[in-house]
Amino acid sequence: MSLDAGMLGQAIADGLLTGAVIALGAIGISFTMQIMRFANFSHAELLTWGGYLALVVVGFIGAGLPTAGLSFGLGLVAAALLAMLLTGALAWGVDRLVFRRLRNSGAHHLTLIFASFGIGLVLRHVIVLFWGHESRFYTKELQIAIELLPGVRVLPDQVFILGLTMIIVGVLHLWLKHSRTGIAMRATAESPALATACGIEIDRVIRATWFIGGGLAALSGIFVGLTPQLNPDIGSSLLLALFAAAILGGVGSLPGAVVGGLLVGLAENLMLLWVSPGYKQSMSFGVLILVLLLRPQGLFGERREGDR
Repeated sequence: MSLDAGMLGQAIADGLLTGAVIALGAIGISFTMQIMRFANFSHAELLTWGGYLALVVVGFIGAGLPTAGLSFGLGLVAAALLAMLLTGALAWGVDRLVFRRLRNSGAHHLTLIFASFGIGLVLRHVIVLFWGHESRFYTKELQIAIELLPGVRVLPDQVFILGLTMIIVGVLHLWLKHSRTGIAMRATAESPALATACGIEIDRVIRATWFIGGGLAALSGIFVGLTPQLNPDIGSSLLLALFAAAILGGVGSLPGAVVGGLLVGLAENLMLLWVSPGYKQSMSFGVLILVLLLRPQGLFGERREGDR
């Protein structure tokens, strides 16, 4: 198959836009793995819950009048903020009801992982119970794609999503670096025992971790629902990509989760130039395996004793 510059440019543009959505979801997984010390497979369902919680709010207040070429207005923005808060509370509530009890009982981290699988199934099927399997839309406003480069066209909503993602990541980076809670989170990620000895409230760090991860997952789910459509399977369909991005970038690294998400998005979309969409996700894991063979701690992770 012969490629021209337009096809390649379009694949790169689509990959960056997909990667931005993956990166937001991967941040929560990366933080959870570093601070909570287990892989939370129910995290992907928080994307779905965030998307549907925003849908409920939009159903009451509407998406707002389209502005600046976008398909929505301030109504969806307000719905997104409320959905982020509620999804963060949901993530924290699940921890209080399940994960915290298991941690306090001395359960092995594999027990936490298996529990997360079960929680994910429950969360997904509650969505299906209330909304069914059919796809939903925040708004049915039609958009006209804009041409960024010859042969490269994107929707205004997609440009908004990419720009907002970069702003959120920048603000979060500054918050983690300079705020007391952010510093406490980084200290806890390095050594929970030492952080406790220094007077850091671990429960406060855990609460912040769940709220941040859940809120960003909700925003990621809203972006997925805004660009193509909202359905109960968006979380499960992105689960592998989220973990690939978090591990590829380096567990616990904010820049790593972002770069990992962008690389996974690029890999998946560039793969479509040569193979069937059914093999889309295989490329991201090919990149992941290659990186782990050459740099086991990920691109931005710190080398630990025992790594080679």
